[in-house]
Amino acid sequence: MQVLVVGFDRPALSGEVLSEFTRLRDAGIVRLVDLLLVSRAADGTLETLAAPDGADAGLGGIAVALFAHPDSDPEAATGGASSVEPSLGADPAGRPVWSLAEAVPAGSAAAVALIEHLWAGPLTAAIRRAGGTALEETWLAPDDLDLLDALLEQRAMNDAAEP
Repeated sequence: MQVLVVGFDRPALSGEVLSEFTRLRDAGIVRLVDLLLVSRAADGTLETLAAPDGADAGLGGIAVALFAHPDSDPEAATGGASSVEPSLGADPAGRPVWSLAEAVPAGSAAAVALIEHLWAGPLTAAIRRAGGTALEETWLAPDDLDLLDALLEQRAMNDAAEP
């Protein structure tokens, strides 16, 4: 399950984005489990935002329950502004804990998507059966993607030059 946090100047989700999720779902690639809109005030307070008109009334409820601050009420969070700032720091074993609050810059808004990669299920199962464990997952930053494109282009040119 992936948590994708996308920043926006204004907390609006276009029909184009939701249409792409629908296309990917219909192709059996991903399933949008939940989508939450949040804003983070300049003082660091993270609050949920109302779902777009026409969206499912429960939209964001699963994400709020997953990321809610222990002192907040996840049941109430789907109806309007509510704290979703999780505890920061480490788990009882001392391992770092991912933080939604740290992912959203102060003074901005974000869409938080819980995405199930349907294509990954068989691969994950095969890895587990082979005794493997995922050690790290990440997405390349834009600069790294640019470098990767250049490296792939160079490789293609080298491959084309070989007899």
